[in-house]
Amino acid sequence: MSTAGLDPTGATGEVVLAAREVRKSFAIGERSLEILHGADLALRASERLCLMGASGAGKSTFLHILGLLEQPTEGRVILAGEDAWSLPARRRADLRNRHIGFVFQFYHLLPELDAVENVVLPGMIARGGPRFDRSAARERAENLLDRFGLSERLTHRPGQLSGGERQRVAIARALFLDPQVLIADEPTGNLDTQTGERGLDLLLAEQELRGLALLLVTHDERIAARCERTLTMEDGLIQADSAHPVPH
Repeated sequence: MSTAGLDPTGATGEVVLAAREVRKSFAIGERSLEILHGADLALRASERLCLMGASGAGKSTFLHILGLLEQPTEGRVILAGEDAWSLPARRRADLRNRHIGFVFQFYHLLPELDAVENVVLPGMIARGGPRFDRSAARERAENLLDRFGLSERLTHRPGQLSGGERQRVAIARALFLDPQVLIADEPTGNLDTQTGERGLDLLLAEQELRGLALLLVTHDERIAARCERTLTMEDGLIQADSAHPVPH
């Protein structure tokens, strides 16, 4: 078994998300194309971990499996102490919703909902039904958006927002249920440099304030340098694991 990705730095702390020997294959006609070849990872509470690699290395596939969005062909993903892919689908979805917040490169905001409604959405999924306190949820969403400088954009739909504003709505949505783990896939990749830097500053400040574990995928070495540890993925395997001091 490969040990790359399993934190050889001697760091202590609870492992909140782990992958063990994760493999993923896709059927193409009569052939099977293996994308991941036994990838391992351990993410500790409050840690900033960066995943880098060339396009086609398997990063996004690995991230979707870690985030319980896509099932591995083989291997295990342990989230909050539970073997996630051994759970029934409904329990796994609940585990994902309670413990993981996602920030995607293209935001994935629902175009027919306004900013507040997009932020509240994870709460509606997790706690929907007649006892769901919509008023309290809306107040929480408004407070988050106000904190992120969007108090004048609460009723705007995604198409009426700039890229930076959509990114901030996506970060607020990811934080709405106070997850243990924040997963960010190229969070600045769809923005100009200045706007991306402001969004990244906000993301990292919230991660530090809340003590979240952060798994961040990027091609940008400057962003990787702001994480405590960097994993490099090549041909579906974690090939290198490096630690470095993080400037705050």
